[in-house]
Amino acid sequence: MEFRQARYPRHLLMEEHAVERDIEDNPLPESIARKRAPRIPDVPEYEVARHFTRLSQMNYGVDTGFYPLGSCTMKYNPKFSELLGKDPKATGLHPYQPEDQIQGALEIIYELQNMLSEIGGMADVTLQPAAGAHGEMTGLMIVHQYHSNNGDERNEVILPDTSHGTNPASAAMMGYKTIEIPSKDGCVDLKALEQAVGDKTAAFMLTNPNTLGIFEEDVLQVADTVHDAGGLLYYDGANLNAIMGKTSPGDMNFDIMHFNLHKTFSTPHGGGGPGSGPVGVTEELKSYLPVPMVRKSGERYYLDHSLENTIGRVKGFYGNWLVLLKTYAYIKSKGKDGLTEAAERAVLNSNYLRKLLEGHLELPYGSLRKHEFVLSGKGLKERGLRTMDMAKRLLDYGYHSPTVYFPLIVDEALMIEPTETERKETLDGFADAIKSILEEDPEVVRSAPHNTSVRRVDDAKAAKDPVLSYMMRGK
Repeated sequence: MEFRQARYPRHLLMEEHAVERDIEDNPLPESIARKRAPRIPDVPEYEVARHFTRLSQMNYGVDTGFYPLGSCTMKYNPKFSELLGKDPKATGLHPYQPEDQIQGALEIIYELQNMLSEIGGMADVTLQPAAGAHGEMTGLMIVHQYHSNNGDERNEVILPDTSHGTNPASAAMMGYKTIEIPSKDGCVDLKALEQAVGDKTAAFMLTNPNTLGIFEEDVLQVADTVHDAGGLLYYDGANLNAIMGKTSPGDMNFDIMHFNLHKTFSTPHGGGGPGSGPVGVTEELKSYLPVPMVRKSGERYYLDHSLENTIGRVKGFYGNWLVLLKTYAYIKSKGKDGLTEAAERAVLNSNYLRKLLEGHLELPYGSLRKHEFVLSGKGLKERGLRTMDMAKRLLDYGYHSPTVYFPLIVDEALMIEPTETERKETLDGFADAIKSILEEDPEVVRSAPHNTSVRRVDDAKAAKDPVLSYMMRGK
């Protein structure tokens, strides 16, 4: 059964229905005052409310459905944290206020630095970076400064072929030459790594578990290989959700890491923000962190600008304050045992769903996974279909698509991360939807979605000729 397409009063958007008015008794100086009022539609409040409510219902969000977007960790955001983030006591603070007036905020930042340090097994953490990729840039700035101080001219960053796309992008942006090494059975090929490292190696960037959801069991040997060559080992924190409370990047001998607070610690993200990508370092690298750092002297919290080898400031003020506050509340409400349970449930949900789909789609590189897994839809080609067709058809069943075509080493990849927040019933329903799609008429799948407010779009045309405003329609 098809759902009726959402309707909304189009005249709310149409410029020709805007009403012009003269402005009388304008109190502003003539040089900056409008000569005429802005052209906006003259409609009652209830139509505006209905219009934007309908628009919100036409979009898909984690509050309305299962969001199994692999690698992105799109889990439900607790409303308790959201309420704190809206509290006027938090939103009304200004970073230019004297330190004595923001002691509460500084205390939260100080405690969060310490909590993340413990979770990551790091000696210290900066909260300045505004996103994961920004954290990567910050970490690589520390890498560069560290080697420069040691008189080393190192210009290469090594990455596995399963790395996140931001890793080579960040390295290239920082002026490094990127060296990609192949995987062996879905993990780092130690021989290939040994051949790649050398006196030009600045760092090796890795996440564990990796993007296939496989835990790199030889990570300590990887660390030794990189360190013996004089390089630093960088941990991409995208998959930290799988190991919280079980192990840490510090335990695996990583030197630098970034956290994704908007992933692991459940603050809303997507569409460009808001995000936060704190960076943790070992004792040897503490003096390279951005300033200021929040420190404590007696009962007073203060901003410390005195780090000897600091790379300087990477963001205005102290990071995305409200995201930090939500993260603080999430960690405090969970506690150490709660974070460990979250990791356990994430791995359990992933392997339960993997088992339901095994035999229906191919699972490359063995069986057991951590928080996510990657299937291959290459068998769909026999029916004239692709993974993207299945992803589009899932929308008709009420599910957001998993990540498709990533990582690149899996043909027709379908990357699924159920997260710890989903119930067994949801996972069962999602698996049933995929099984049902595999039995459908290929033409029905190829032309999907059918029940959404926007039907199948031409992806190539959308990229080459985007319609970004209603005023562009028909042009």
